[in-house]
Amino acid sequence: MDPVAQFPAFVVVTHALNILFVTLLIRSGIEVLSSFPKLYWSDGCPPGREWLRLSRKNYGADSRRTWVSLDEEEAWHPIVALPGRGHLGMGRHWHFLTVQFWVLTGLVYITMVFATGYWHYLVPDHWAIVPQAVRDVGTYLQFRLAPPLPGQPFDAAQKLTYFAVVFLLAPLQIASGAGMSPAVLARFPRYGRLFGGKQAARSVHFLGMCAFCAFLAVHVSMVAVHGIPGEFGKIFLGSADAGPVAATVTGSLVLVVIVLVHIAATVFSRIRPRRTQQLLGIVVHRFEYVLSRLADSRQRYRRRDISEYHRINGHPPVDVGYRELAAAGFRDYRLAVGGLVADPLTLTLPELAALGFTRQITNHNCIQGWNGIAEWGGVPLAALIDRVRPAAGVTHIVFYAMDDKALTEGRGRYGYFYEAVPLAIARAPQALLALEMNGAPLPIEHGAPLRLRLENQLGYKMVKWIEAVEFVDDIAAIGLGQGGYREDQLFYGNTPGI
Repeated sequence: MDPVAQFPAFVVVTHALNILFVTLLIRSGIEVLSSFPKLYWSDGCPPGREWLRLSRKNYGADSRRTWVSLDEEEAWHPIVALPGRGHLGMGRHWHFLTVQFWVLTGLVYITMVFATGYWHYLVPDHWAIVPQAVRDVGTYLQFRLAPPLPGQPFDAAQKLTYFAVVFLLAPLQIASGAGMSPAVLARFPRYGRLFGGKQAARSVHFLGMCAFCAFLAVHVSMVAVHGIPGEFGKIFLGSADAGPVAATVTGSLVLVVIVLVHIAATVFSRIRPRRTQQLLGIVVHRFEYVLSRLADSRQRYRRRDISEYHRINGHPPVDVGYRELAAAGFRDYRLAVGGLVADPLTLTLPELAALGFTRQITNHNCIQGWNGIAEWGGVPLAALIDRVRPAAGVTHIVFYAMDDKALTEGRGRYGYFYEAVPLAIARAPQALLALEMNGAPLPIEHGAPLRLRLENQLGYKMVKWIEAVEFVDDIAAIGLGQGGYREDQLFYGNTPGI
């Protein structure tokens, strides 16, 4: 096989799949970014200290008007974001579905690269290629084509670029993506420190996305410069000797199919969001659940790590009953615990604390992308579970909140907040019913009198202003049956370990 004129079949197939998967990842990643379009190099995300803000919205720690992190969301156009217009839940579904197939494609590609000896065309074998690549770039800037390396399909600049994309940029994106996962960071806190924290990993991930976009732009430009028929022949048919008409038609059809997939994904997600959630969730939910089961929290932050400012998300209940409880210091508060248990209970806060009080300094990860470190004091959830003795068939614990989202959030949403937590995750180490924050009684804006802490999950599962707890053997009849308020109303995943 002449390497200058032909590419092996595995390169042709994986290249086409990569075009699809990388563009889906970029668009769904932009959707995720739109929920918190600010980037930091340090954890805690103090307002005003971001290094990049992709929004005109600017809230400060000293703002006169009360604000929550949902106010920072943007709704970007579906042309750039998948599915666009502020659908974070579905954007995450597309992102985490696609990344699994992208990684699988990459593993097949790398395996074949080394099995067939194709790696000789990608991996530089001498430092002399670096100055040659610089000269090649200068040649292109003079609007001339650089010659390929002897006996190879690429010139020096192309070879170095492809090596960097395949063996450096792609692994960096995978590694920095894992550096944002609450389950990974909870199980391996030191891993996040390799990047300097979650926010640094998020910034690296964003810059990696920009690098992919730049690579795609230059790559497409070079295809046009070298000649579309010949390049399409190599890229989509594996041979530069393919007829120009066949090559152009085949390449154009592949690109049209990719565009149609994007259009179909966008339109279907926006027209049938529930069905999209369910279909993509077949893969995504199971992956997140397994990750959450395996990743018990082992966080041990220090007091000096506590964030100077901890964002809030969600406005407290506004009804008279809650305000009266708060005015009395929650002395009259009672936590009802029932459902499929042997010993249903109604507990005051002191009675709850008597089950066993502990403190932990952990990292709160919001689904929007921000995080904050705080000390939480409260009762291990496992202690409550053991006290009430759930029935053998119990699968989930449902936590009901006092806030009616029609009153506190609006935006066409309704109903009291609730979240269902699988029993196995509820028993995980550092799962906590928190009564204190940073050594003081739990603030109202952070969920007083009682909130849930699940350190290997995203923040929306950590119900604030808890009113009651129910042990159930099925969640189909709870709310709209998707496992929680955000899952019901915003199509989120129900075990968010990533």
